[in-house]
Amino acid sequence: MELTAPAIGIYIRIIAILSLMLGLSDAARLLGVNLGATSPLTAMGMTGFVYLAIFALARLFAAVGLWIKASWGAVLLLGATGIELALYLAGSTDVAMSAVGFALRLVLLVSIIIIFVLRQRQRRAHAGD
Repeated sequence: MELTAPAIGIYIRIIAILSLMLGLSDAARLLGVNLGATSPLTAMGMTGFVYLAIFALARLFAAVGLWIKASWGAVLLLGATGIELALYLAGSTDVAMSAVGFALRLVLLVSIIIIFVLRQRQRRAHAGD
């Protein structure tokens, strides 16, 4: 990604931490935290469980990629979050989230788009040199 400005680096690390926290929260839901004796598979259904597992893993890997400032981290987070929000907004019963979860995912999506815009501006500035 080569975003060398210190402020941009801090911004990317904050997004990585948010992605890590959201991924760990999803992983806790996969393990059945706060469900008591109910199995997560029966609570979410097989398809919902698989979706959540894929999105949780993608978000955790994206957090690592963002932390090391690799471009694949931003692309992975954009793809996973975009697909998850699209499924939710399309009315899929397999993707469930709270209002806070929706807002956090929306913030992540906008943040990643801002990173891409900043990267493009940096490329144009270096091309002009």
